[in-house]
Amino acid sequence: MKENLKFYGHDTVALAKRYGTPLYVFSANCFHASVEAIRRAFQKTKLDVTIHYAGKAFLTKAMCKLVAQEGLHLDVASGGELFTALQAGFPAEDICFHGSNKSNEELQMALDHRIGLIVIDSFDEIDRLTNLTTPEDRVDILVRIAPGIEAHTHELIQTGKVDSKFGVPASMVPQLMETLQELPRFQLKGLHCHIGSQITETEGFIKAAEKMLEIYAWIQKNYGQSFDYLNLGGGFGIPYLPQDPCIDLNALFTDLGEKVRDLCTEYDLKIPQLMFEPGRYLAATAGVTLYTVGTIKEIPGQKTYVSVDGGMMDNPRPALYGAAYHAEICNGKDEDKPVTVRISGKACETDTLIDQILLNDPQVGDILMVHATGAYNYAMASNYNRLPKPAVVLLMDDQSDIISRRETYEDIVRLDEIPSWLED
Repeated sequence: MKENLKFYGHDTVALAKRYGTPLYVFSANCFHASVEAIRRAFQKTKLDVTIHYAGKAFLTKAMCKLVAQEGLHLDVASGGELFTALQAGFPAEDICFHGSNKSNEELQMALDHRIGLIVIDSFDEIDRLTNLTTPEDRVDILVRIAPGIEAHTHELIQTGKVDSKFGVPASMVPQLMETLQELPRFQLKGLHCHIGSQITETEGFIKAAEKMLEIYAWIQKNYGQSFDYLNLGGGFGIPYLPQDPCIDLNALFTDLGEKVRDLCTEYDLKIPQLMFEPGRYLAATAGVTLYTVGTIKEIPGQKTYVSVDGGMMDNPRPALYGAAYHAEICNGKDEDKPVTVRISGKACETDTLIDQILLNDPQVGDILMVHATGAYNYAMASNYNRLPKPAVVLLMDDQSDIISRRETYEDIVRLDEIPSWLED
C-alpha cells in the first residue's frame, strides 16, 4: 500500500486523526520559502522595498508572531485585525491601517497605539481623523488613490477602477491636496494604490506605477512636496490548479524597477521607498484544508457526489466568485482507481467546493486535502447552519500545534440572549 499523502513532511491522515476535521493546516516552512522568494524578486527592482503582509488573507496571534519573525511589516484592514496584532505584541510602528469605512473607534485605536501609517481612503475619513485629533498632533498618513486601472482578474476583485469604493479618484487629487494644506497635523508621507487580487499578468502593475508617479510629479510641481513612500499594493496571483499561470515576479520587478527609476529621473522626483502588500502570494500555498469524506452518492448516467464534512462555511470562495481548487485523497491505496466526481459540502445549499475532479478511489472515511487554502478561507469562514469553525494547526519542521482551537456547539450559542418576555 502506498504511503499517505504528506504536507511539508507531515502525514495528513495522522494530522486529521489527531486534530479532527475539517482542519486548516498552515506550514511555517512554506510561508518562509514564499517570503524568501518574494524578497529575491523584489531585489530585481534595485530599489528600497518594504514588504507589508496583508493580514486580511490570514491572521491569528500566532500568524502575527510569524510575520514579525520574518521581519515583515503588517497591513491591517479593520479594528479586529489591528486588535489581533496589538494583542500579539506586533510592533505598532510597523503596522499600516487600511479600510474604506474606518469607524471613529477604529481610528482612535490606531491613534492611541501610534501605529506607523494610516491610509486615508476618503474625504469623510479626513473629517473623522480631524475630529479625533488636535492641531498640535502629527499623524503620518498615506492616501489611497483609485488610479483607474482595470486589472486582468475577476470583476469582483478589481479594486483600482475609477468607480471603485476604495480610494480617492485620481481626478480628485487637486481637491484632496487643497484639503490637506489646511490640515498640517496630517503628514502626507506618500501615495497608495491597489488594483485588484489574483493578478497573473504584469501589465496592470506597470500602468499603476506610471499613473501614481504621474500624480506624484503633479503634486511636487504644484505643492513642492516629495514623498517617502509609494505603496503599489498586492494582488500577485498564484496557481490554484496545476495548469494555472503564476505571475512572473522576477520579470515584473525587473521592469517595474526600471520604470520607476526612469520616470523619477524624467519628473525629477526623489525615488520613494516602494511598498508592496502580498497576502495571498505568501499565505495561500502555505495552507491546506483536510476533510473527512462522508456520503458518496452516485446518480446513474449523471455524476457522483463526494460529500465532505465542511463546505462553504470554511471556504466560501467557490460560491462567491467561482474560485477553483485542486484536491487529493490523502489515504494510501493499493492501486490507482481514478473516478470523476463532484466535491460537495454539507451546507444546506448547493455548496459545490469542486465542480469536477479526478479522485483516486474515494471511500467513506477517507481524508481529502484541498490545496492552496491558506488565504481567504479561515479569514472568511462563517457559522452558516450553526456549524462550528474548524481548528487551525501550524506546522514547523517536525512540530505541529493548534493556533486557533476548534469551535464547539457551546461557542455557537455563547453570545445568544433570550429576552425576559420569552422566558417560561
